[in-house]
Amino acid sequence: MFIKICGITNADDALLATALGADGLGFIMAPSSRQIALPRVEEIVRRLPSGVLTVGVFKDEAPSRVIEIVNRCGLKAAQLSGRENMEDTRLIRESVPAVIKAFPGGSPALSVADRYGADIVMVDSDTPGSGRVFDWSLAEGAPGGIRLLMAGGLTPENVATAIAKVRPWGVDVATGVEMSPGRKDPALLRAFINAAREADPERGGATDEGSDEDAPYNWQEEGLR
Repeated sequence: MFIKICGITNADDALLATALGADGLGFIMAPSSRQIALPRVEEIVRRLPSGVLTVGVFKDEAPSRVIEIVNRCGLKAAQLSGRENMEDTRLIRESVPAVIKAFPGGSPALSVADRYGADIVMVDSDTPGSGRVFDWSLAEGAPGGIRLLMAGGLTPENVATAIAKVRPWGVDVATGVEMSPGRKDPALLRAFINAAREADPERGGATDEGSDEDAPYNWQEEGLR
């Protein structure tokens, strides 16, 4: 089970999350109470283990700007959480190591998410970062054979239920492990990561059983399979 902790704003939280077993960290570049300045992102990224998937989170940003920031900060992926179209998503993917494309649960575009050229497809609530839980059955509109990353109101208390219902490749959390916007709670971080691992210790299945195509981030090769 791939676990991404989003809304990282400081080095202490970043290092703690990775020490507890997080696979990915998200840095929000769009206007938000968790928005982080680029120099701070660069500083934090330099201090992280090489195997962590560092992600810049953008919303309706110009593709050229997304590419510039990801490469300047040494990030390993861009998360596109706005209304980016297929053309822009594919354009960005050509110039960054990996792309996560987010869709609101129930969005008609989710049914053709595999055509966007993204490495990972995220299903989120229609108000990302709000901590609101959406109807998890709406994630069923995603195509098969993709890496499905589930977000939207997840907490240590409900993540196991969400995993059992949706069977995602990974889970993403921000609000559910915070003491205040942008400040993570160590106890909640630990509880969330442990709950997600215990809910599905072997795989977060998006493709056929036994397939190597749905394996999480390949830490040894430092790239997505």
